[in-house]
Amino acid sequence: MSGFNKKTRREFIKVVGISGGGLILASFIPFNDLLSNADDDLKIFSPSVFLKIDSNGVVTIIFHRSEMGQGIKTALPMLVAEELEVDWKKIIIEQSDADSKYGSQSTGGSTSIRKNWEPLRVAGATAREMLILAAANKWKINSSNCYAENGFVVNRSNGNKLSYGELVEDAAKLPVPTNVKLKDPKDFKLIGKRVHRVDTPDKIYGKAIFGIDVVIPGMFYAALSRCSSFGGKVKSFDAGKTKSMPGVIDVVQISNGVAVIADSTWNAFNGRDALIVEWESGPYANVMTEDIRNEMKKHINDDGAEFEKRGDIKNIIEGETKLEAMYEVPFITHAPMEPMNCVAKYQNGKAEIWAPTQNAQDAQNEVAKILGISRDDVTVHITLMGGGFGRRLVNDYAVEAAEISKACGKTVKLTWTREEDMKFGFFRPPSMNIVKGSVTKDGKPAKFYHHIIAPSIMQMRFNKNLTAEKSDIAEGTVGLQYQIPNIKITGTLIPTHIPISWWRSVYNSQNPFAVESFIDEMAYTAGKDPYLFRKEMLPKDSRLTNVMNVAVEKAGWKAGEKFPDGKGMGIAIFSGYESYCAQIAEVTVKDNKLKIDKYTTVIDCGIVVNPDTVEAQLEGAIVFALSAALKSEITIRNGGVKESNYDDYPMLTYDETPIIETYYIENNYKVGGVGEVGIAACAPALTNAIFAATGKRIRRLPVKLN
Repeated sequence: MSGFNKKTRREFIKVVGISGGGLILASFIPFNDLLSNADDDLKIFSPSVFLKIDSNGVVTIIFHRSEMGQGIKTALPMLVAEELEVDWKKIIIEQSDADSKYGSQSTGGSTSIRKNWEPLRVAGATAREMLILAAANKWKINSSNCYAENGFVVNRSNGNKLSYGELVEDAAKLPVPTNVKLKDPKDFKLIGKRVHRVDTPDKIYGKAIFGIDVVIPGMFYAALSRCSSFGGKVKSFDAGKTKSMPGVIDVVQISNGVAVIADSTWNAFNGRDALIVEWESGPYANVMTEDIRNEMKKHINDDGAEFEKRGDIKNIIEGETKLEAMYEVPFITHAPMEPMNCVAKYQNGKAEIWAPTQNAQDAQNEVAKILGISRDDVTVHITLMGGGFGRRLVNDYAVEAAEISKACGKTVKLTWTREEDMKFGFFRPPSMNIVKGSVTKDGKPAKFYHHIIAPSIMQMRFNKNLTAEKSDIAEGTVGLQYQIPNIKITGTLIPTHIPISWWRSVYNSQNPFAVESFIDEMAYTAGKDPYLFRKEMLPKDSRLTNVMNVAVEKAGWKAGEKFPDGKGMGIAIFSGYESYCAQIAEVTVKDNKLKIDKYTTVIDCGIVVNPDTVEAQLEGAIVFALSAALKSEITIRNGGVKESNYDDYPMLTYDETPIIETYYIENNYKVGGVGEVGIAACAPALTNAIFAATGKRIRRLPVKLN
């Protein structure tokens, strides 16, 4: 609890008591009429924010973020349940809608556990302490003589029990404790245990409802025709043939295309394909990938905006050996298994949305804006989603569905095809990285200079006037723990017409590739083992040093070892999202064919809530990052995207996936992120291993050995 602001806690937790029914803990919400009657005998407080308990003792924990396979629908309720002392098998987990009373509902940046670690535990602990006091008052004993366990308060002296359901009415009348004590980690019963995911059974048995599964009575189906080049607009269209096709109900124009509404998705697709649309292609219709690369190349020798400086890289050091390299990464896309989709109902000045979104409150705002209504008149229901990776932080598909619903006056389900998902989404920006450095004659690092040339997501999405030094492009290269005496990090922003947005770990998926690859080059130039070279630059008591040491031990790395021909090991490390990670890749290269044999990854993310989730997130991150490093590249042709499906934008297949060993450090440090953390070190570990096996440096992704 150290460092926790008491004022913040009081603002966060307001315990609202209402006589005659139950106990409700509300957060970020003023007092409301929260009491409702389910029947004559049972009274329920609803909606609460994170927790509600009814007079039958049923505990419902509200899940307020988005589940997209990362396991937080299990992990977040675990935080409440741990402090509340309830039987995990008997709780109900309820998905919330979008509502500002929950605080931020944006699910990204490995923030879900980090940002909710204390608030959700405080909510559970506050309820626990009030229930204990209510029981003590009933028994006329001191509350210290009572304890909570499995949904009951127990009298220490005689073993008598009262269920939470029996106590909620009395507990709700009590004054609010202002400084509840949270559990010592040594007393955790649930946190740190392998808890099966609550959403798994429904997924196994086909009962889970993803966005694409939503069906609303009276719903119609929509497909949208868009311009193939970004920035293009409808000039005119002829819907004569489309309107005569089976199942087609209507054709309407919205802000970025022409929509066909039909009685089935298939009929909507067919009707859309039959449209004759004349497009104004816009100013970018002739732009190619090479044009964008050439624009970046113009800035290779720029001074750039300064992000960080230590010492002076212009110092002349006697006997230093200088080296420099340029690293590049391309546009890539998210390619989740479930394409974009949304059900929208606009009626009487109000909108209702069913969407697989990572940012439900943004969907509220954007839909309200396009429809010209108040955000309070927009209801957003959050569904399960078949992957997100940052793509669903942008709600363009919800905006389209809402526009179509208003234009045609019907409830519609808009579904994107896989091809549309590839061509019309939002993309991770490309970057070009100029890195220079030097090592002394005794093999120590002397200088490190990194100049990033890239578009800024923050600039495109939030502030067109954002300057480079205030932008996001230096994530993953500033604040390095390496104790190099002379460091300078600079950057140049370049404009792009390609819509860019967050991709899992954002710039941490790019800059560490350049940083950790170049550190490896410095090690070889210095004649040092890459592991030992890094170790000598890191503080001995660093958590980053520790994960690297553990990774080396687990992988069987032997400093200075000579590998057999075509075999190699590569190492890379990363700190970010309040966590620390090291990865070691083992590869075989024969006849210019690459086989990735094994990945060893070690993470220190502080207290681990659910080991199963941590391991799954790391394994998934490595597969995702390897797909990007080996195969992923979005090519711009005539102002739009060339790639269209998994045949020309392939994923890593099962037989290509290496053995992945994951380890986590057990400690009681503050909880850190996981989902983004496993991405950053993956590509450089791979390319460093390829160099160890072949002597060839890979400085441009995706990897090409020929």
